[in-house]
Amino acid sequence: QVQLVESGGGLVQPGGSLRLSCAASGSSLSYYAIGWFRQAPGKEREGVSYISSDSVTTYVDSVKGRFTISRGDGKNMAYLQMNSLKPEDTGLYYCAARPVASGWGLGAPEEYDYWGQGIQVTVSS
Repeated sequence: QVQLVESGGGLVQPGGSLRLSCAASGSSLSYYAIGWFRQAPGKEREGVSYISSDSVTTYVDSVKGRFTISRGDGKNMAYLQMNSLKPEDTGLYYCAARPVASGWGLGAPEEYDYWGQGIQVTVSS
């Protein structure tokens, strides 16, 4: 079992930055791939970024060059650095974990076994 807790969200102006953190407990994140997802009001949950157990990363096209996913060295943490934020980045952001053996790549939400409670990111002037 893995428990995940997100932090670092909030209200930011367009062009600003936020760093989301995902703290894990119950098991080492080294056994899991991590995905960040977001859900805007009235829309389906969508994948944003993925990091494998050996720190290979992928991003959806809409955030490439602006977002950076990483793992905390020696810490049971994952991060999502978000720069040049746009109003369309607004949503509830979730970190999720799935066992390494379950496959590679961002995949669909249902492929993840463990989820945080979500944290709100609002980009508005």
